[in-house]
Amino acid sequence: MAYSTIIPIQELSNHLDDPDWVIVDCRFDLADPGKGRRLYQQAHIPGAVYAHLDDDLSSPVVPGKTGRHPLPGLKVLAAVLSGWGIDDTVQVAVYDDAGGAYAARLWWMLRWLGHPAAAILDGGFPLWQHNGLPTKSGIETRKARKFLPKPNAALFTSAQEILAAQKSGTKIILDARGPERYAGETEPIDPVAGHIPGAVNSPYTLNLNAQGQFLSPGELKARYAEIIGDTRPEDVIVYCGSGVTAAHNILAMMHAGLGEAVLYPGSWSEYITDPQRPVHTGKNP
Repeated sequence: MAYSTIIPIQELSNHLDDPDWVIVDCRFDLADPGKGRRLYQQAHIPGAVYAHLDDDLSSPVVPGKTGRHPLPGLKVLAAVLSGWGIDDTVQVAVYDDAGGAYAARLWWMLRWLGHPAAAILDGGFPLWQHNGLPTKSGIETRKARKFLPKPNAALFTSAQEILAAQKSGTKIILDARGPERYAGETEPIDPVAGHIPGAVNSPYTLNLNAQGQFLSPGELKARYAEIIGDTRPEDVIVYCGSGVTAAHNILAMMHAGLGEAVLYPGSWSEYITDPQRPVHTGKNP
């Protein structure tokens, strides 16, 4: 069977030697961009290749125009995915050590490009190690395959479309950042504090239990039902600081059986590049 949201560690451990499974290590630290690669080289799940958020999963930042993690161009991204041995026949398993916060980025990008057989390792590398499963050091590569992107423009939106939706009142906007950043009480990364007017705070961390695993589908369904009610998932827009952790909420909604929400990839860091765009502070409306 194909996995499209999460994969249990035992299931992944059964496929370590499967040539049609690709494992990608997405560990990253915003405060130390080289940390994830160092950790990967020290120990990773056998067979895994490493994906760097800045170098592999983002294009260069254009000051004053883009957010902190712009989406790569299709040709560039297709070449990267091909180099990792991904084509339309493989199951992709992605993981990190942050509850899927960074792995969700690659998960969403694969869905956007028409590869739904991608899922996050539930519990990530910490749970893998806790269970005494095998690890390997060094750098690994895979035999290249041909990845053919089939982008789905319906899965993402822009600041202009968000502003238009605000006027029409037809969309629900979710902010996946922590409550302090949403409220504008603190902003450790971006130059402007606050949130997009009308957005509801829905921190991605609330998708996880105390062990860093996803809540059950039933628990997630109840959590999001309180927020979006009977709104269609395609009318829900999710953003965060730079379009990374917002994908975690999209995955959680899908795992709950609620359907697929829409990502604003530029997110807050892009939104605030235009000083004419309105900004709100304060807690949930």
